[in-house]
Amino acid sequence: MLDRLVQRLSAPHPPNAPGEGQSLAQGAAGTALLHIERAHTRQGTWDQAHRWITAATTGQVSAADTTGLFLGAPAIAFMLHAAAAGTSRYADALSTVDHHVSALAHRRVHNAMSRIHSGALATFGEYDVFYGLTGIGAYLLHRDPSSSALQRVLDYLVALTRPVMANGQTRPGWWVAHDPHRRTSPHFPGGHGNLGVAHGITGPLLLLSQALRRGVTVDGHQEAITTISAHLDHWQQNTDPGPWWPEHLTAHDLATGTTHQPGPTRPSWCYGTPGIARAGQLAALAIGDTHRQRFFECALDRCLSDPVQVERLTDASLCHGWAGLYQTVWRMARDATFPTLADHLPRLAAQLLRHADPTNVTAPGLLEGQAGAALPLITSVEDREPVSGWDACLLID
Repeated sequence: MLDRLVQRLSAPHPPNAPGEGQSLAQGAAGTALLHIERAHTRQGTWDQAHRWITAATTGQVSAADTTGLFLGAPAIAFMLHAAAAGTSRYADALSTVDHHVSALAHRRVHNAMSRIHSGALATFGEYDVFYGLTGIGAYLLHRDPSSSALQRVLDYLVALTRPVMANGQTRPGWWVAHDPHRRTSPHFPGGHGNLGVAHGITGPLLLLSQALRRGVTVDGHQEAITTISAHLDHWQQNTDPGPWWPEHLTAHDLATGTTHQPGPTRPSWCYGTPGIARAGQLAALAIGDTHRQRFFECALDRCLSDPVQVERLTDASLCHGWAGLYQTVWRMARDATFPTLADHLPRLAAQLLRHADPTNVTAPGLLEGQAGAALPLITSVEDREPVSGWDACLLID
């Protein structure tokens, strides 16, 4: 199956829209990660990887304020860093794009802190993994952990955890003015608070925890982790299949202390228990709380043992399907004190293999496409950390 997916991705295709190649989500930059990982492990060639890298960098690379880890200069930088993997490969190109990423980070933090000081509410695009400062910070943590740009991103994330006032009501600092689809909706008057990894507060929790584990800290760092962890504790739902967390909260939820979500949704990286559990596990590891670490590992074990939840996964995608679940569980199992997590991996690999048939996965790119389905298949076969570090873009590494 892996060979069939790779064969489908043998040659870059012309982008459907200008700048699409710079997309880690759907474009050549994301697919290049598959060929880069295969080149590192000698399953593929650097010539093939370079063709995709060239396709991703054809044309002017954007460093506009709308770019982030999954689009534009940060996406290209992440791709090139994955190709370098401790070597001098693409050194000149990396040096050039790093300058733009650093400038972008400083500029974005300045704008975000100005927004905080003005009392306005946040947006997904300001802080999330895909296009916000959490994703940019994830790249900086791996590329240049001592940089002033990363320090400023971490300072911002600490500030993001402080409460804000909206319409005379206290809200978490990461409360956004729009609905989960970035629109104004009558179902979300006054916006919402998001708990998922992709667009919610557990994305910043992952970055803050990873930085603390690596000894990269700022003032208020551990307090910010504690604040987010307390928020997860408050909104934890306890049912017979195990604990779960809402995807998002409305103003009414906050007022009543009760979630509008009737039960757990699909166990995905982006919003479900697996992504949140990995964030909780890494936070516990960062602060040295073994009891808390075991709780989140047990929560994931119970989630994976519930056929009702697992059967809600219907595709092979990295974002919300079997590929993202497999890679997240594999990472958690590597750090776990709870031994049964690893026992789930053969079954998860079999499901990923079944759903990753190229006739089912037809989209290009990383997040919902063939490259994203193929990369965790390599993990399942090799049972080792990716040489390229490609899964750092999910903040689960």
